[in-house]
Amino acid sequence: MIAEFFLPTKIILGEGSVKKLGEIVQSLGTRVLVFGSPSERFKDILDTQLKSNISYFYYPVAGEPTVEVVQQALIFGKQNQVDVIVGIGGGSVLDTAKAVSGLITNEGDLYDYLEVIGKGQSLVNPALPYIAIPTTAGTGTEVTKNAVIGDSNQKIKVSLRSSLICPKIAVIDPELTYTNPPEVTAQSGMDALTQLIEPFVSNQPNDLVDALCRDGIRRIARALPRAYQTPHDQEARREMAIASLFSGIALANAKLGAVHGFAGVLGGMYGAAHGAICAALLPAVIEINLKALHERFPDSPYLARYVELATILSLPEEQALVNWAANLIAQLNIPSLGKLGVRKKDFELIIEKAARASSMKGNPVPLTEEEMIAVLERAL
Repeated sequence: MIAEFFLPTKIILGEGSVKKLGEIVQSLGTRVLVFGSPSERFKDILDTQLKSNISYFYYPVAGEPTVEVVQQALIFGKQNQVDVIVGIGGGSVLDTAKAVSGLITNEGDLYDYLEVIGKGQSLVNPALPYIAIPTTAGTGTEVTKNAVIGDSNQKIKVSLRSSLICPKIAVIDPELTYTNPPEVTAQSGMDALTQLIEPFVSNQPNDLVDALCRDGIRRIARALPRAYQTPHDQEARREMAIASLFSGIALANAKLGAVHGFAGVLGGMYGAAHGAICAALLPAVIEINLKALHERFPDSPYLARYVELATILSLPEEQALVNWAANLIAQLNIPSLGKLGVRKKDFELIIEKAARASSMKGNPVPLTEEEMIAVLERAL
C-alpha cells in the first residue's frame, strides 16, 4: 500500500499561543482582513496583537458560509487591498477566510472553482498568507485544503478545494475554547470524532493517518464528556484541541465515509449544524456498515478495522460500537435527525444527492439504496 501525506501548514500549539499573532502577522504583511464572529468576542486579543504598523479590517461571519457570503467578503477584501488573511472562530469563520484567501488572488468567479455545482477548475495563483485560529475543537479546517460552502438556491454544501488554500499557519490555543457553550463543545467534538473514525475505517486507509486516528479517538473518548460537563477543564480542552487538529490532518490525507456523505446534503437542505448531523448519523452508519460487511463481505479487511476500533475504545467486540456511540450522543444531549428538521418524505432526494457525494466513495462498503434508507430511519 502506497501512502501519501501532505501538511504544508505550520502549526503553533499551546495555551497562550494566540499571543504570537502580532509577531506572525508582521512577518507577512501590513493590511489584514480578519474574519470572526458577529459578537467580536476576541476583539480585545486582536486590538492588542494587531497594532504597531498594522491596519486590520474586521469582517463578521454569521452562520455557515454560503456563496453569497464568500462573494461579498471577497469584494470587501479587494476594496481594502489586504495582504494577509486571519480567521479566528469556528469552522464557518475559518472556511470563509480560507475561500477568500484563495479567490482574492485568482481571476474568475467562485463558481468557476466549486466542485459539483461549479466548473471545478483549479486555482492557479498562490493564496494570500492565511493564519487560521480555531476557537472550537471540531472541524480541523485549520489544516485542510478545502472550504465548505453552501448554495442556498440548490440547497447543498460543496467544497472549494486546492492545496493552494491550505492555511500558511495554524495557531491552536486551547484557552480560546474555554468559553464555548456546551452544545458547541458537544457538536464540534462529535465532528472531530467522526473525522477520526471515518478515515480509520475507510476503504482507502493510510498508515500515517491511522496513527493520528488511533491517538485522536482515544483522546476524544476521554476528554469530550469532561469538556462538555466542565468547560474550564484545561486538560480536557487541550486534549480536544489536539484531537481536532488530528482529525483535520486525517481528512486532508484520507477518505471519509457515509456520515459525511449524508452530512453535506442534510446541512444544505435543512441548515442544521454540521457537527450535530454527524453525531446523529454516526451510530446508524456504524450499525449499517457492520451489518453490510458481515452479510456481504465477511472477509473484508475493513471489518477488521471496526474490530480494532472497538479495542481502542476498550469495548468487547465491534457490535458494541453502536451502543457506545449512541450513549455518547445521548450524554451530550445531541438531537436526532428528526429534531434537526429532517423529514422522511425527503429521503428519496437525500439519497439521490448523497450517492453523488465524494465522501460516500470512501465508505468501507458500498451501501445499497435500502441500506441508505435504513441509516436515515435509524438516525431520525
